[in-house]
Parts: sequence; structure tokens; C-alpha cells
Amino acid sequence: MSTTLPSKAAPITPAVLPEHLYVHVPFCASKCDYCDFFSIPLRPAQPRSCGSRAAAGAVAGGAAGSMTGSTAGAASGIAAADAAASADAVFSGIAGEIRDWAGLGLEGSLRTLYFGGGTPSLVPGQVASVIRLVRECFDVSPAIEITVEANPDALAPAALETLLCAGVNRISLGVQSFDDGALAFLGRRHNAERALEAARLVCATGAALSLDLICGIPGQQGDGWRETLEAACAIDAGHVSVYPLSVEAQTPLALRIEAEEVADIDPDVQAEEMLVAAQVLEARGYERYEVANYARSPAECSRHNTAYWIGAPYVGIGPGAHGMVEAARGAVEAAYGVAEAAHGRVRWANAKDIGCWWGEAREVELLTREEALREDAMLGMRLVCGIADELVVNAELGAVMASLEADGLVRHASGRWQATERGWLLGNEVFSRIWNAASSLCA
Repeated sequence: MSTTLPSKAAPITPAVLPEHLYVHVPFCASKCDYCDFFSIPLRPAQPRSCGSRAAAGAVAGGAAGSMTGSTAGAASGIAAADAAASADAVFSGIAGEIRDWAGLGLEGSLRTLYFGGGTPSLVPGQVASVIRLVRECFDVSPAIEITVEANPDALAPAALETLLCAGVNRISLGVQSFDDGALAFLGRRHNAERALEAARLVCATGAALSLDLICGIPGQQGDGWRETLEAACAIDAGHVSVYPLSVEAQTPLALRIEAEEVADIDPDVQAEEMLVAAQVLEARGYERYEVANYARSPAECSRHNTAYWIGAPYVGIGPGAHGMVEAARGAVEAAYGVAEAAHGRVRWANAKDIGCWWGEAREVELLTREEALREDAMLGMRLVCGIADELVVNAELGAVMASLEADGLVRHASGRWQATERGWLLGNEVFSRIWNAASSLCA
């Protein structure tokens, strides 16, 4: 069983530097009605201090702040008299985390750097500063993929120029829909025209562009979903992601559904629209490489996100960020007194608090080697290429995979296990049965 432990001042040291770095930028212009990510609107509220580098930086900057949780952020914005000073304080904390990792002196090169949020494109100058610091602190591959998430309403030409000059070469644009009614339902700040403008702006620079779309939006009119897909294809973005709308507890959308103000999501409609997405995108030259992701060529697949799906170690920095490493020999036992033979994979989650998010505020989880193998299999089944027989054998998943095959959810060919079309649509069933394989064997 996995073990959750009290946090330490730094994550358990891996043997080498992970090749992938995620930086969470928690600020946004406003919370969308469906959003459950840790993000905080840039608007003033009452300050609260907390003993951390971020709070210390805020004091130095003349404004202090902390806000925890996504719904709290939605309600009151960041706790700061000056939003700009508070953002600077958070980025001072992010810089401190980066220097902590650099101080470990690990060998290795970074191959991907990803800024998520929130809306990182709201603060292009600070993002550029982090990129410069990363280059100063680590060996960086000449072919590094640097991605920044952006919203159409927060991607002015000057902001995009700042990001590209800093080395950003991939923009993940949160379009969600090219249907104005659907955008209004989601509480997005942009309309379809602005989304098209922002997408064309990125394409004109030559930077790689990924479009995020959401399907299964209640009330989407007529052929609105197909028209959204056609509009995305017409932009000629190299990458498109398609995700079903999910309703998360305590979000404005969930409360509206509970109050019967709007219709609930329909899983059958979502499944149908995922099928339509596959048909339209593949007909226009996109190839599916993951359950929700399509690319025009292998070179345009997201290298950073693929690292998650293949179980590659990664560092997570910033409030609410997650990370995962394979511990160096002896590190687990030295830090926690837990038997080295039983645990090798370490996950951590920084606190969802812009005032104090790492050090003692971090949650740490140790996975057994068996759990790590099952996790690799579960995530690998999201990919079109699936997983190899060797992993199935090592994870002792033969019986589970055979049962999934009997149910028409996976297929086996040429030494690999892959999801079927039915398996894509019932992905949670596939993933849960793989993850729970140990308990089903013991039952």
C-alpha cells in the first residue's frame, strides 16, 4: 500500500535530475464556472501572512498575501493590496524552489519546461524571468520544449513577443469552444472571434500551437460541436486536445446544476462527441496518440504531457504543483525510516496556498514498487501505442488484461496491449481495473 508521510523541507533526492519541469502559476483573470484547478483571480482581498519565502518576498515588496483552495480563490481573489506585488512575491518563492533543486547538484538535462495554471500568459515578464533562471541553474537541452498555457483574452501581441523572446516555443491555448453560447455557459471571458484572433496570432509567429477543446457542453446548439472542430482544423494548429466537460464539487457550474438552473452533463452525448472529434480530426490529418490528444505529426505531440503518461520523473514547482521522482538508493530510508526494498517512487504535492506552499506544507506519498508498475500500466493505456507485454508481466496484470480483452475494452497484438474504441469511451473502467488489480487478486 502507498504511504502518506509528514513532509520534509525538500523532496527525497533522486539519483539524477528529472528531464521534465512543471511550474504552476496560480493567477488568472477570473475563475471559469467549471474550473477546479488551483487558481486565484488577480483582485484585492484581505491579506494573510504565512512563514515562507513567498510571504517574506511579499513583505519586501510591500504587500503580503495567501489564499488557499480553488473555491476560496474564486470567491475572493488573492489576498493582497497590490496584485502585482503579490504576483512578484509568488515568483520569488518559485525562484527559491528552483534554487533549492539546483543546489542538489544533480546531473542531467531538462528536456521540457511547462507553465500551467491559472493563466501564465497573464504575467509574461515573470514567466520570462523564470525561464532565464532555469537556464542559469540547470543544463538545458538545446531542443527543449517550453510550453505556456494561455487564454485568448490574455494573449496580447506584446505578451506573446515577451514569451517567445524568452524561449517559449509552444503555446497551449484554452479555446474550449468556437461557439459563443457554449463559451457563455462555461463562464469564459472570450468569444469565438477573440479565440480565432489569438490562435492566428500564435500561428503567425511560427510557434507550435495546441488548442484545448471541451465537448459535452449542455445546451450547445445544433452542429455547434462539429463547427468548433472544423474551426480548429481550419486554423491549422499542430495539436488539438479534446476533453469531456467534468462537473467538480462546489464549482459554480456544480451549484447551478444542483439548483436545476442548467441541465446536467449527459455522458452519452459526451461519448458521441468524442467519437465525432475523432472522425473530424482524423479526416483533417490529425492522428490520435492519446485518448484525448491529436497531432498533425509525431513532432507536434506534447513531449511534456507524454512524460506523465510513460511514467517519467518530473519536478513540480509552485503552489499546488505536483512532482514525482524515483528515489536514489538509500534516500527513502534515510528520510523516513521506511524500508528501501518496499518503496521507490515518491510523489509530492505542494500546498494550494500562495503564502506557504512547500517545505512543511508539502504532502509526500511513497508508492510501493508494485504500485509504481501498476501506475505505469494504467497511464500507459491512455496512449494509442498502449503498453508492452513486459510491463504487464512485471506488474502481474495478465489476468486483468485478459478480462478487459474479454469485455472488448482492450486488444492484444504484436506484443502490446492497446485500448479499443470502446475502451477509450470507458477509460475509467479500464484504468480502475488495472489500478485495483492487487485488491482483486486478494479478494
